[in-house]
Amino acid sequence: EVQLQASGGGLVQTGGSLRLSCTASGATVGGVIITWFRQAPGKERKGVACLPRSDGGGSTHYEASVKGRFTISGDIAKNTVYLQMNSLTPEDTGIYYCAAEPALYYCTLSPSEYTYRGQGTLVTVSS
Repeated sequence: EVQLQASGGGLVQTGGSLRLSCTASGATVGGVIITWFRQAPGKERKGVACLPRSDGGGSTHYEASVKGRFTISGDIAKNTVYLQMNSLTPEDTGIYYCAAEPALYYCTLSPSEYTYRGQGTLVTVSS
């Protein structure tokens, strides 16, 4: 069974940066699609960044509002996926989850496509 552990959230001021980590077990980074989702207060969960499989399943994929500010990457040796978040704004506030889906070949930001999800880590951006 795939298990995911997210960490790295915290409180940061507008314009600041944070790096989130998602450590996987039961699956290999690069062997499955892994995506970061955000759930803002009172809103639905939203995909923000997707790391593709390393066997030709396309490229990284970002939600429009985070393009140019967020970067998703993977460390195969540590079996960890990172989300580097720069130029943060209060609209980035929320609980961030990582999710994996072995059955996917191409990236998707749709939450309903993912079977395995870790516990979230809270990101709060103050104005």
